[in-house]
Amino acid sequence: MSSDTDRVGLYLQDKHSIEENIEIVKYAEQQGFDEVWQAESRLARDAVTPCAAYAAVTDDIKIGTGVINNWTRNVALIAQTMSTMEELAGPNRILCGIGAWWEPLASKVGVNRERPLRAMRETVEVSRKLLDMENVTYDGDFVDVEDIELDIVHGDTGPRTVPVYVGGTGFKMLELTGRFADGALLNYLVSPEYNDKALDALATGAEQGGRTIEDIDRPQLVVCSMDHDEDRALDNARELITQYLGQQPHIMKASGVSQDLIDEVGDTIGGWPASEEDIEKGMHLVPDAVVHKLTASGTPEQCRRKVREYDEHGCQCPVLYPLGDDVELMIDEFADGYR
Repeated sequence: MSSDTDRVGLYLQDKHSIEENIEIVKYAEQQGFDEVWQAESRLARDAVTPCAAYAAVTDDIKIGTGVINNWTRNVALIAQTMSTMEELAGPNRILCGIGAWWEPLASKVGVNRERPLRAMRETVEVSRKLLDMENVTYDGDFVDVEDIELDIVHGDTGPRTVPVYVGGTGFKMLELTGRFADGALLNYLVSPEYNDKALDALATGAEQGGRTIEDIDRPQLVVCSMDHDEDRALDNARELITQYLGQQPHIMKASGVSQDLIDEVGDTIGGWPASEEDIEKGMHLVPDAVVHKLTASGTPEQCRRKVREYDEHGCQCPVLYPLGDDVELMIDEFADGYR
């Protein structure tokens, strides 16, 4: 399945300062980028605060949480936050991305992620109802609310224009996404071939919900390490891959990375959080072929060619995570007509 859109997005974590990120977002909008998604990474940075900053200094680019989790925020607060951001940004600009969080961070802060599928379903169902300005009573296993609705104090009191996306990697979570959510924020550090199975899961869920796969928006995070020096580009991406091999092996396993490599890197860098020295040791175990398999890394043409592969496997909007030293180069290379 190929993409029928010309959308392109930007993904920001904590590689740069917030001040730098604000300038990057402004430049991306100037160059015609359609979306920016802000990560909520580790315990470094929440997603909502930067998103609000981006909304305050831009006019048109869509702004998404990529992703907040459904365990530490009450579902009413999630809807309230998204409604507030829409008040700041204007209609049809805010995208609510929710994820199931990850270990070991969740357990380290006292969260027991039991039955994550059910918890996510309840969060998505209720948040969508609230954003549609419905009065909601819901007696669930994880969400229990009575007679609540958003209270809009200024402006239009009609439904908010905030779609709800689920950021998930596992196929059961993607099936749930297809059934209940507006869109799937497909993960990064996966191969284009992984997308085929992901789309099958989304389609199965969509059918259960009386919809089709075309009703599910499908932006996808894509690591993009671009440099005119291919070796430098590969090394910039290799560091991130090493961290994920050791600390989020479920993503690596879904991508088809060998269990032997996952185990070897995990043993080398230890648990979370890993030290810079341990990550440096682990990087030497990750071959170039794995970097190319899981990321768009290398020269500008190599990066564009790899992103086109994700398009051809169902991605509707590549959301590029810039790991290269020259972010403006990456934005310029994807600004117009890379397909």
